[in-house]
Amino acid sequence: MPDQDRPWELRGFLERLDAWADLESPPADLRLLVTAWIMTRYEDPYQGVRRESGFPNLWFGPVPQSDDGRGLIVACSYWIEETR
Repeated sequence: MPDQDRPWELRGFLERLDAWADLESPPADLRLLVTAWIMTRYEDPYQGVRRESGFPNLWFGPVPQSDDGRGLIVACSYWIEETR
């Protein structure tokens, strides 16, 4: 639930993380890295991501240090619905 210090809440991130892990079967260290990155969204959902053009509420960005050595990375997109 949002509070005064953090006027947002995360919804569905952990469910999507589990779905990704079930589909891709990432190594444990990569799953931990992605999980830790998701937890940073609690502090600042805008950090290290950019707004996707053509979609006013869609944000997208790579998970730092998720390169698998073959040129593949983990990226995440999510909606930020700003209220006024």
